[in-house]
Amino acid sequence: MSAEGGLTTTGYIQHHLTNLAVCSDAAKIDGHCHGFWTVHADTLIISGLLGLLVFGLMAKVAAKASSGVPGGLQNFIEMVVGLVDQQVKDTFHGKSALVTPLAITIFVWVFVMNAMDLIPVDFLPIVAGAVGVNYLKAVPTTDPNLTFAMSITVFFIMIWMNLKVKGFGGYMHEIFTAPFGAKLAPVNFIFRIVEDIAKPISLALRLFGNMYAGEMVFILIALLGLYQLPLALPWALFHILIITLQAFVFMMLTIVYMSMAAESH
Repeated sequence: MSAEGGLTTTGYIQHHLTNLAVCSDAAKIDGHCHGFWTVHADTLIISGLLGLLVFGLMAKVAAKASSGVPGGLQNFIEMVVGLVDQQVKDTFHGKSALVTPLAITIFVWVFVMNAMDLIPVDFLPIVAGAVGVNYLKAVPTTDPNLTFAMSITVFFIMIWMNLKVKGFGGYMHEIFTAPFGAKLAPVNFIFRIVEDIAKPISLALRLFGNMYAGEMVFILIALLGLYQLPLALPWALFHILIITLQAFVFMMLTIVYMSMAAESH
């Protein structure tokens, strides 16, 4: 079976799942980049442009916001911000001016990155190919480098929140005494290490796994040629729920982690 550009089915799938990678000549094997210092340029560019676009738009709407009857865009943004703010109030029991902006940033940014999955799988690669770019992954959240970067950032903010609220001494006391008391300090420490390491790993892999699987389904549907439309439309409609849910879950887990960091045993 052949696909776009005379590629075999396997070649077509591999082509759509390959990032636009940038690296030194020494890191290239068979013309492809390998190694730790490989930069996925498409992930950085697309996620950065989406962030600038959506948050620039939100800032512009906020600057022109009025207390009168809001316009459609202002009303939509206020609804999203209000929804996230309510989730923070219901879940986060500490006091911090950081958590609500962090939650809004995560929800909106992850959602728009996920939403790139709704663009036909061949459209952006064809446009990129017309200007000489051979590989392009249009959905940043299908790149584990991005999802891990976000989850590790959340992890470090969680550590900072622990230190800010409890102080170094209080944080160390919690690590070595909860939940079994000071007599089992080594056990408490091991449990805490496992728990803390699991948080960024599960946060990153959950988002990556769901979005990667969804993108794979779109690619497989695209291979069906004339038969793809009856399948692509229902899957796209269902995928709207997935991309929204994944953004919401990432946001909610972040709020929960911040709340845990701001509370003492």
